[in-house]
Amino acid sequence: MSSGEVLPQGAGYGVVVGIGLFFSAFMVGLTAIQARYTGFSPKNSEEFSSASRSVKPGLIASGIVSAWTWAATLLQSSAVAYRYGISGPWWYAAGATVQVLLFAQLAAKLKLNAPYAHTWLEIVGARWGTAAHLIFMFFGLATNLIVSSMLVLGGSATVTDLTGMSTIAACFLIPLGVSIYVVVGGMRSTLLCDYTHTTVLFAIILTFAFTVYATSGSIGSIRHMHYLLSEVSQVTPVVGNAGGSYLTLRSENGLIFGVINLIGNFATVFQDQAYWQRAIASRPSTTVKAYLIGGVAWFAIPFAFSTTLGLAAVALSAVPAANSSSQDPLSSNFTPLLAPLSQAAISEGLPASVAAAALLGQSGAAALLVLLFLAVTSATSAELIAVSSILTYDVYVRYINPEATEQQILRMSHAGVVIFALVMGIAGVIFYYIGVSMGWLYTFMGVILGSAVCPIALCITWKKASKVGCVGGSLVGLAAGIIAWLVTTSTLNGKVINVTTSGGNYEMLAGNLASIGVGAIVSTAASLIWPEEYDFTSTRAINNHSVAVASNKVSDEPEETEDEKKVPETSVSSVVNEAPFDNELDPVALEKAFKFAARASVVLTLVLMIIIPLPLFFAQTIYSITGFSVWVIVGIAWAFLSAFAVVLYPLWESRAALRMILRGLIKDVFSPGSGKYVVPSSVKESGA
Repeated sequence: MSSGEVLPQGAGYGVVVGIGLFFSAFMVGLTAIQARYTGFSPKNSEEFSSASRSVKPGLIASGIVSAWTWAATLLQSSAVAYRYGISGPWWYAAGATVQVLLFAQLAAKLKLNAPYAHTWLEIVGARWGTAAHLIFMFFGLATNLIVSSMLVLGGSATVTDLTGMSTIAACFLIPLGVSIYVVVGGMRSTLLCDYTHTTVLFAIILTFAFTVYATSGSIGSIRHMHYLLSEVSQVTPVVGNAGGSYLTLRSENGLIFGVINLIGNFATVFQDQAYWQRAIASRPSTTVKAYLIGGVAWFAIPFAFSTTLGLAAVALSAVPAANSSSQDPLSSNFTPLLAPLSQAAISEGLPASVAAAALLGQSGAAALLVLLFLAVTSATSAELIAVSSILTYDVYVRYINPEATEQQILRMSHAGVVIFALVMGIAGVIFYYIGVSMGWLYTFMGVILGSAVCPIALCITWKKASKVGCVGGSLVGLAAGIIAWLVTTSTLNGKVINVTTSGGNYEMLAGNLASIGVGAIVSTAASLIWPEEYDFTSTRAINNHSVAVASNKVSDEPEETEDEKKVPETSVSSVVNEAPFDNELDPVALEKAFKFAARASVVLTLVLMIIIPLPLFFAQTIYSITGFSVWVIVGIAWAFLSAFAVVLYPLWESRAALRMILRGLIKDVFSPGSGKYVVPSSVKESGA
């Protein structure tokens, strides 16, 4: 069947335009409520770009989960499950989780070494000067462009497949609604929208899981899924898998994908301002906690989703269609409910959409369409605010108008959002016309971006990091990655180099390994041979004039005019936070947080990448019904626990703020105008 026939074209426009505008209106309303009842106003540039650096860990963790849930998270994870069986979901989830866990170390060092920075590039510029700043800006903006292109390509391909909507229209309309609420509400509205999206995300994923493994007439149980996957393994065995089975972690191509996935995603976390932005917005005392919770919680999304729909797409090829003259998948007269997909369709990430449509018809296609749209838009909002910050602080303020006023900075921040929304659409259309899919970009990103991963980490964390070594390592690694990729492509494909031949596993593996490996070796070796002795004084001085704003000693509103010399409003964080911002910047405490992040992230990385998967890989075990049942149940249970961590926990930790807003709303209902938040006298005195 063609999933493109499931929903009418109007449904695509309805979701992309209708839901997009709904969320924009919803976020505009929330922004107005927060400005009135909490004192947080996006009319302040600090609040717009960094949410006044006061966000608690639950909401940051929810934002991390949402920002890291791309179209590729749902589509590419299902594609590798379709290709490699149960090893695909594990290698996708584990290979993209460890970066967030390890980033907790960088987040701790950020709060210690540059607590008032707006972007990671400001730190590079303060430490190593203009040349290094411009070179690393290339890597940063290239990261944002590639990530955004994957979002648009994956989203538009699925919308087109399910509804027949114009791909070109989808490429431009997807960022449109997002840019509206980002411009109005800034970083805090982005996080609130992330929370809303994450809540719906888990609800739909769990609905699909229970449908496939409990209620579906085509599959309906773990036992029957196991039977169907075993049948398909006999018809179309998986090359490189133990026994050709979909039910084993012994998958050579799955392991290769895992390495590519690991390298590429280091680049898209360590160099993506979106993740630094969340660290900047987080309270210093809880930054590490937020990233560890977010990383562990995110694992469940691709793992549970692709173990559900990715494997379902495989299993349904062993389920007879209504018009099949044979019930035996090995029979020549057998007609499957879902025909095997082409390599192009798999690369576009379509296994999930065709499985949803085959299982639930229009309701399944609609649910996946909404799920994908929410994933794409939440990640898009993160990219828009991230690039806006770079354009504002690393281009406009640093090179064009160093004496920019508050209002000029805010206007540039707004313009940056709109500019990059347009760039996203154009990039998506260009890649679409040249035949580059989301799957190709996903495996290629490490070739271009991997070389700067280690140099950036060294810049933020190591006082001995060498400027020449790190800049040189990034450039030499980039060249090495491209050369290795092209040479391997030429060698393995009879000197034919095109989009198809260059996208193979071994070709991409060579480029990814060369890029990140050479970059790491050159930067580390040069720093050991010619070490610097840097004390981070200049990075700690970045934007130090904003201490007063960040510590809530003045209003979060714009500067007062002559007729506004009344009681200044302050952020809700002054009332509900346990400690002032300044007290959370204790170097001893932050160093302790860094050591905890290092221990926890390294242990979790070893567990996810080595201790669990490699023994199972070398054992060559093909799972029985019992083993497969444990695999599926663990994934669903993990999804439930993750939902509690990033859906219920943020509500609990924000209970004081929610009470404050509710109290203000009730006051305004019974006495209009009386609910507006006013700073308590004790806070006024402390801020005087």
